Amino acid sequence: MIFRIRSYFLPLLALALVGAACSKSPSSGDSSPSGKSGAHPTIVFMTDFGTANDAVAICKAVMLGIAPDARIMDITHQVTPFQIDEGARFLEAVSPYYRAGTVFVAVVDPGVGTSRKAVIVKSKKGQYFVLPDNGLITPIIDRDGLESAREIANPNWMIQSPISSTFHGRDIFSPAGAHLAAGWDFILVGPEVPQLVRLTAKTSTITGKGIAGDIIGLDDPFGSLITDIPGDEFRKLGYNVGDKFRVEIDKKPVILPYVKTFMDVPVGESLLFIDSRDRVSIAVNQGSYSKKFNVEPPGTIFIPRKGAPLKEK
Repeated sequence: MIFRIRSYFLPLLALALVGAACSKSPSSGDSSPSGKSGAHPTIVFMTDFGTANDAVAICKAVMLGIAPDARIMDITHQVTPFQIDEGARFLEAVSPYYRAGTVFVAVVDPGVGTSRKAVIVKSKKGQYFVLPDNGLITPIIDRDGLESAREIANPNWMIQSPISSTFHGRDIFSPAGAHLAAGWDFILVGPEVPQLVRLTAKTSTITGKGIAGDIIGLDDPFGSLITDIPGDEFRKLGYNVGDKFRVEIDKKPVILPYVKTFMDVPVGESLLFIDSRDRVSIAVNQGSYSKKFNVEPPGTIFIPRKGAPLKEK
């Protein structure tokens, strides 16, 4: 008899447990930026601190102390010191590969301790950017649009100890980003910022004679030159893959072949190609163009139209 009762009630108990589990809904208190119950919030971190000291490790410890479930991903901590333009370029390049709700903490901050604002910017894509108001956010807003920007003014969003005048990465940006990742209400961080500081973007100029641009960075550690000349603009000059032509780099003429990839020229030879971000770049196959020819950004580049003499620039 006991066996029969057990045989009858055990399946009913199992069904009841399954039904209870299926009826559970995400907690109304779940306010993680990911918008998915149980998902680990993501903080994407970038600085010019380098890796020879303890600054990056300290910032991550602050973040994890506030948001222990957060995943911290690194863009780089090797931004050329003080180079806001370079940091903005990296931030623009990486951010499209992360989903809405991602929190970016970016600290390239030569104005630390001055009157420059510390801000959180929300793009129309739904991503959050915790950074100094010094232009780092400019290309993101130009591409994705601005939903809102607020100054980090609420002391509860900062480290709970005296604020240093020289390490806001630890004291302001890291805790603010972590609180945001932990689900704190963005509106409470501080007042709205009606106008953000903007960078003046460098853009190439095309004329009837050719296209003039700037060398804006190096593809380290390879030493290739990155320019601000878009691939589409270069293609208007009339060159075909395999052509060799004269180019002015820092006003010095060089002959370069236009090829698709590095091994299209012998090892040690120079080449011009369109890189993975659709910009004109110049490299040495298995070498460093920058070191071989002593070229460092900032610099200039001019490419004439096919058939146009370079001296007529």
